[in-house]
Amino acid sequence: MALFSELRRRNVLKVALLYAIASLLIYWIVGWGLLTLGAPPWANEFLLLVLLIGYPVALIFAWSYEITPGGLKKSLDVDQTQSIVFKTGQKLNAAMSVLAVLGILALVGERLLPTFELPKIIEPILPSPVYESPDKDGVPAEIRAHTLDNGLRIIVWPDHDIPNVVMYNFVRAGARNEYPGITGLSHFFEHMMFNGTERRAQGEFDETMEAAGGANNAYTSSDLTVYQDWFPRSALGVIFELEADRLENLAIDPAVVETERGIVYSERRRGVDNDNFGKLYEQMMATAFAAHPYQFPVIGWPSDIENWIQEDLETYFRTYYAPNNLTMVFTGDVDAEELFEMADDAFGSIAAQDPPQKIRTVEPAQQGARHIIVEADAETPLLHIAFHAGSATSPETLPLSVLLNVLVGGDSSRLHQLFVENEQTALSIGGFQMEGLDPGLVYFYLTLPPGAEIAATEARLLRELQKVAEEGVTDAELLKATNIMIADYWRGLSTINGKAAAIGQAEVFLGDYQNAFTLPDELAAITTDELKKVAADVFDVAQMTAGVLRSKATEESE
Repeated sequence: MALFSELRRRNVLKVALLYAIASLLIYWIVGWGLLTLGAPPWANEFLLLVLLIGYPVALIFAWSYEITPGGLKKSLDVDQTQSIVFKTGQKLNAAMSVLAVLGILALVGERLLPTFELPKIIEPILPSPVYESPDKDGVPAEIRAHTLDNGLRIIVWPDHDIPNVVMYNFVRAGARNEYPGITGLSHFFEHMMFNGTERRAQGEFDETMEAAGGANNAYTSSDLTVYQDWFPRSALGVIFELEADRLENLAIDPAVVETERGIVYSERRRGVDNDNFGKLYEQMMATAFAAHPYQFPVIGWPSDIENWIQEDLETYFRTYYAPNNLTMVFTGDVDAEELFEMADDAFGSIAAQDPPQKIRTVEPAQQGARHIIVEADAETPLLHIAFHAGSATSPETLPLSVLLNVLVGGDSSRLHQLFVENEQTALSIGGFQMEGLDPGLVYFYLTLPPGAEIAATEARLLRELQKVAEEGVTDAELLKATNIMIADYWRGLSTINGKAAAIGQAEVFLGDYQNAFTLPDELAAITTDELKKVAADVFDVAQMTAGVLRSKATEESE
């Protein structure tokens, strides 16, 4: 207690508090000024070093000149009217001023002095960070990739045509990562990520980004949740700050959760309950997949949306939004090395987590055709037919995509001409292939005219698909389909947004961003025999799920 009283009497505690507060204010104010002026990254570190040296030195002076016996003896020989603050500050401030002047001179010198290359003999002593460069033919040489220590994967494709940048953040979290009780959580977090953090209020994320000239969007699928930012080069620092904040400090506030729960439920009513296509599609997926989580609707089952609990949300976010579960892609007016350094500063402190549990469930082979009927208020019946197919990396996936282009790719496609133009048994017909992380479906959907003979239309479609499996397609149809797909490919890569989407999807679904650049050659190598074989393998009625949406009046009239 005597020591504490002596410290307090001689103002040592006041000096400690004074320098602590002053250091924080100086670091905040000067740091903000350096950021505004575009100072190099080392400037902030230098400032912090000066303060870290100055604070303990101030305490040492206070102790030496006021508390120790030697200091007390020495104090008898000097003017006692000088306070400890004055005596300590007089010496300390002089030393810190010298350091500050040296720092300012270094900043000015870096701006004014010409750049020069180090002699070859010195270069090996100061190695630069090594980032991943392309090692496959046909890949743009300027692309770079890097994985931070916490597992965050970053890919950069510089394109300086315009001073804009695109960022895609691929989060490996979709309906396939859910289970009964938490279905729809991936989509729910797509909403929550825009709803405030511990540092920012609701709506501040969008306001800040828009004020800097940026825009954003996001979407959720069965495999992924993807966040997209579009912004000018000048807003790069703002974007990093915003994205790092919501990854590290997302606020899962119970009141906001309840508000968003209602919004998501309203979205479900609009997109599923009150939409005939969505209603039938949901039942088709739940029927086609008996075991695999692709059966779950992306938006979630109603009872799950109503009953998520706080623990579910916190656990899901901590697991799936960890940096080691993300892949970020930047394209546009950026420098790869600069961007990697900024990314490390912004995201490097976010801790990695244990990897999410792998999806081990494999959908068992279907033992026969499955049929479902959904009754709804519908003047125009819907007919959906799906067959089990491969994943994005399966050998038959690309030939099947070409075949789909032949069959339903536009108004001149084979099935559109047959069903819509010639026989007029359908108002429209389309199709797609899932191409996901796990084996999925190839899916056909038809809108039929009122009073259509649904069973006859289904049988007609199956006969036509069987015809393709037996006879194949013509050389002209194949050439047309591949020409369209190659043209679409190059059209996509003509924009920085298309570049980001292409290399990001290749990295996530194909295992390497460089695989995005093999498509033209792969398409050119496909033959009509391959299309015939894939049709025979996939269009197997035993592997089919057929669904019909019709009104109850239609059923009663049959």
